[in-house]
Amino acid sequence: MAMLTRWNPLRQATRLGPMADFDDLFRGFGMRPWREMESAPEICIDVSENDKSYIVHAELPGVKKEDIEVSVDGGQVSISAELKRETKKKEGEAELFSERFYGKTFRSFTLPSEVESAKADAHYENGVLTLTLPKAHNGRAQKISVS
Repeated sequence: MAMLTRWNPLRQATRLGPMADFDDLFRGFGMRPWREMESAPEICIDVSENDKSYIVHAELPGVKKEDIEVSVDGGQVSISAELKRETKKKEGEAELFSERFYGKTFRSFTLPSEVESAKADAHYENGVLTLTLPKAHNGRAQKISVS
């Protein structure tokens, strides 16, 4: 029976050479394969705006709201989160393979204009962090007539 795996072109680019598929040799035999260091999953975001504010939706599945940190400095927004792995092993069980990430992940991006960080609001529900970031009035662009 064949095993289906999701193909990631960036991951494959780093695995070139004669030993590229060595870890796949032991897949399915109950042995833990040797794997390269996996990077932290990227925080996926959606950013939208209206006349008064920017709205950011960030996916953070499996993270507790106490483990999320958000900072805003001008138009620079930084989100960091720590996913903690609970290690409850039953007697007689051994972990053969794990692809779930645990550790700290970080995302930073710049908005087109500055934000009033004192009026910013953050809400976390069902694995999605929603930020409402009011636009600063002094950061609005103005048209200047050329004489």
